[in-house]
Amino acid sequence: MSSSPDTEYVRAGELRGGPAGTAGGLRAPQKLMIFVLSMALFGLANIILEIIPDITIGPVDVSVAYFVFVPLTMVTLFSPFWAALGAPLGEIVFTDLLMGDFSGLAEVEGYLQMFLALYIAGSIVRNPRNRGQLAIAAITVVVIDKALSAIVDLSKVWIGVEDAEFVEGLPESILLLEGIGFGVDIVISGVLFGILPALWLVPILHGKIEPLLGLRPRVPGQPFHGAAPGSAWFVSLAVLLGIGSFFFAFLEAWDLNVGTFEPGFIDEFGAGFLWASVAAILVVAAIAIGLFAAAKRRGERADRD
Repeated sequence: MSSSPDTEYVRAGELRGGPAGTAGGLRAPQKLMIFVLSMALFGLANIILEIIPDITIGPVDVSVAYFVFVPLTMVTLFSPFWAALGAPLGEIVFTDLLMGDFSGLAEVEGYLQMFLALYIAGSIVRNPRNRGQLAIAAITVVVIDKALSAIVDLSKVWIGVEDAEFVEGLPESILLLEGIGFGVDIVISGVLFGILPALWLVPILHGKIEPLLGLRPRVPGQPFHGAAPGSAWFVSLAVLLGIGSFFFAFLEAWDLNVGTFEPGFIDEFGAGFLWASVAAILVVAAIAIGLFAAAKRRGERADRD
């Protein structure tokens, strides 16, 4: 029996035995693969950053905060929710924890801020081939993440739990330094390692990588799974999460180092210890791929029966 082109397209974009492209279309193995793949790739990107030296010009730190295009690619091609959940966890597990620089509960601050930034940015992109949407999304990641971080830093100084880093002769320099740092992050992380590689990489992968996970590519004008709802309750929730991240940031400032793990493996064993994190990423990815393949085979057998 022949099928229409539309029917064939939907079947090509689904895991056998379940619907795709609908509000509840993602199955547990697909969610797991998106989560783990995002976690592994962003973790690997941050490992690479560990070997790139930071550059300091006076009181200003000129460095790459993160490779924005890596998690941006994930949230624009797959479910923004599950990809955004996984990416910041990859940094915490594979760089902070395994490298021996884990701040305990204080890490939740950065996790929540990056999750919000990626989730909102991924939901902006309705058409992964639209260069304007990709550019806005890349800048959105940096603006949300770094703006929340700057507010936390200024709040710590205003409340008095941390001393301000002033430039001699310029009492208002804390605002100036935060502003300069914010601009540097937008240019380096948002543009050089965000917009430019994303404009090339995302359109190339769109429509090619999603079917490997049994997913239909994102279609312009159609709803997609995991997008942030454009409603007042989501805005309120996002604000609450942002405020909640401030609490975890103050834990470290108050010397409440719950769950801290800082043996400093890099300082003790050198940069070669980074390969331990790479090995951990490969193991986690291999396990996830194995579970996904097993679930896919079970679905195919159930479909035949």
